[in-house]
Amino acid sequence: MTGYDKLVRDRIPEIIIGNGGTCRTETVAGEDLFGYLDRKLDEETEEFRESRDPEELADVMEVLFGLASYLGVTEGELMGIRDRKRKERGGFEKGIVLKESRYRPLHDL
Repeated sequence: MTGYDKLVRDRIPEIIIGNGGTCRTETVAGEDLFGYLDRKLDEETEEFRESRDPEELADVMEVLFGLASYLGVTEGELMGIRDRKRKERGGFEKGIVLKESRYRPLHDL
């Protein structure tokens, strides 16, 4: 058996067994779940960077929703926060790169 120790989507064990395989799993919660989600975010982000495949970008979103859930925030609430910030500060469509500012530190913006 190949070892992994990584968070997988909920139906992956079912799919492995349905395809004639076997697997050993463990269920985590709390801080352990947060740690696995954090590592999964790095993994999925790297896969997207390498492939630029929208399927991988959807995986990043799924992990983000998992992290939000851990923090007690629903998908709808997270999207509401996104919409509010977008209305207040805009998105990233214009490709604006701030090179210098004499206004105030960037972390205050």
